Amino acid sequence: MRSSFLSAEWRKLAIANYSIDPDMLKPYVPFKTELDFWNDKCYVSLVGFRFMDTKLKGLSIPFHINFEEINLRFYVRYNEGSVWKRGVTFIKEIVPKAALSFIANSIYKEKYITLPTRHAWTIGMQEIKIMYEWKHQDAWDSISLTASPASSEILPESEEEFITEHYWGYTQLNDKRTSQYQVEHPRWQVYPITDYQIKVRFGELYGSLFSILSKAIPDSIMLAEGSKITVRASDKIE
Repeated sequence: MRSSFLSAEWRKLAIANYSIDPDMLKPYVPFKTELDFWNDKCYVSLVGFRFMDTKLKGLSIPFHINFEEINLRFYVRYNEGSVWKRGVTFIKEIVPKAALSFIANSIYKEKYITLPTRHAWTIGMQEIKIMYEWKHQDAWDSISLTASPASSEILPESEEEFITEHYWGYTQLNDKRTSQYQVEHPRWQVYPITDYQIKVRFGELYGSLFSILSKAIPDSIMLAEGSKITVRASDKIE
């Protein structure tokens, strides 16, 4: 097992899942991985959540402990021997601090950018309201969910399990090299969604290829509670 690079809590993950043409993602699939499908659907997910109590190699960095992240990701798998390792690959990840982007891009070769972000959580007895916002081109995009506070365990072989239990990250370094890192966390709980609103200019932020998502209706919406997580140091696939 590789050493721990980052520990934190990922909390209140708002997730919108869109089925798209697999050919759209082929240019982004890392070397030696392949697309992973849920019931023959190729998913891309918009995910907003909070990092909390963040530590790098056991150390808390002032002003970089609690913050929002918003990412657009899809799902891949890698055959290591006879074992399929299921993971995610990111189109783009947004955080509010430039140092976070620098570290992630330098060490993990990820696709982080720095933008203003903010969140609003309202946790009540009757409902939960979660909103994440990020600002680019002088306007705010957002994902907001309303859910029942009665959480439940994720069921085996469910869509929620597929989306939340990809425990590896894969990043294309070049045509012949991929970076992989392991993410550890317990099984999460999810909240029943009662309403949602998504205002995202996908084309402007993620490229014209993804502009179709701006008018698309998500196949599913999820709110996961999250948990403590550990990200292990990366290694290379060649």
